[in-house]
Amino acid sequence: MNSLSIPLEILRILAQLKKNGWDGFLVGGCVRDSLIGREPKDWDITTKAKPEEIQKIFPDSFYDNQFGTVGIKTEKNGVVEITTFRAEGKYTDQRHPDEISWAKTLKEDLARRDFTINALAIEIQNLDNLDLEKNADKELKIEKIKIVDLFGGQDDLKKRIIRAVGNPVKRFSEDALRMMRAIRLAIELNFKIDENTLEAIQKNSSLIKNIAQERIRDELVKILITPRAADGIDLLRRTSLLKFIIPELLLGYHVSQNLHHIYDVYTHNLKALEAATKKNYSLEIRLAALLHDIGKPKVKNGKGKNATFYNHQIVGAKMAWAILRRLKFSREITDKVVLLIRNHMFVYDVDQVKAAGVRRVVKKVGLENIQGLINLRICDRLGSGCPKAMPYKLRHFQYMVEKVSRDAISAKMLKINGEDIIRELKISPGPKIGSILDLLLAEVIYDPRKNKR
Repeated sequence: MNSLSIPLEILRILAQLKKNGWDGFLVGGCVRDSLIGREPKDWDITTKAKPEEIQKIFPDSFYDNQFGTVGIKTEKNGVVEITTFRAEGKYTDQRHPDEISWAKTLKEDLARRDFTINALAIEIQNLDNLDLEKNADKELKIEKIKIVDLFGGQDDLKKRIIRAVGNPVKRFSEDALRMMRAIRLAIELNFKIDENTLEAIQKNSSLIKNIAQERIRDELVKILITPRAADGIDLLRRTSLLKFIIPELLLGYHVSQNLHHIYDVYTHNLKALEAATKKNYSLEIRLAALLHDIGKPKVKNGKGKNATFYNHQIVGAKMAWAILRRLKFSREITDKVVLLIRNHMFVYDVDQVKAAGVRRVVKKVGLENIQGLINLRICDRLGSGCPKAMPYKLRHFQYMVEKVSRDAISAKMLKINGEDIIRELKISPGPKIGSILDLLLAEVIYDPRKNKR
């Protein structure tokens, strides 16, 4: 690469460091992404300057960590992190270094990084000659750059390989989350993992148990929002990481289903997730698709084409709740995913779908969740090998939802309220008022014409 487009805000930070006697280098993901033609999500800089020296140069910066990273807020490029050169150290907990020691050279800093494609740095060689007095939202094409590549990162980018820097076992013992990151990068970039690196993940997968659930969750989410999320989950299985993250998924491995399915339970869940990613559904739908049939192995009765899985949605919803809470997902996400799984077996055969039944479904899940429920059922069908995601029966159900969407589905939508009941029946306020309203709502759901004063 002979040139590189860099935002002016980033160049100004590098120039300010240079003005004060410090060389700054672009490093990590922004270099990797730039070299393969992807727009960097963020820009990271490394320098020999210590945090206190960086803060003197940038008075409005903030430093609230122990890893030598100073944050600088920019208008167009978020928070730019400037990190002091760091040297390798001991990681007894497979999460954080026992102590932070500053390095004297860029080489030492790059040597401690996770993968060769992330151990690349770029030096801007003509900073003093650049016109940086332009609008902050502009980019400048830099012709004179020096790529610092000490570990074959450029070659691995060309070969599309994820390879650990140095000894992979050592890299993963320093921070076990790097094993998940290797998988995420492979899926995100459509790269392959180097054989030695892959073998090291398989042999050291149990180290992931030392990582905080929040960090595991964040890396899992990054996998799930990629177009190849299902491949990512299966790669977690093949590297033995999945059994420490969502072991419940493995219960469905090689568990055959009935005449309505061509895949085992595990593969069906992955195929449903694959359908969700192809349709670019939300994270909640992707999670629900991945976990929607997780309860099937526990309720399976019979063998072959006549096997049954009664109440698997109830068991699966409970399992999903435990999984999502264990992984520290928010209550909002957890509740929505569990709700969708619990109700994904709604009846939609045309001859069985009646307006009253549809109103009951809407009341149960909320009108705001109906489309999500339909989307999950679409993923379920596609994950079963059905050629049509939206058959006539499901379209008819959606039509019925639209038809009854203005009907009363909650006590608040009744034409009468608690005060009316107290006045007409001459009774005192209390819990029984709510019970009476629920009885009236049941009547109105069955026949909306009764919703009148």
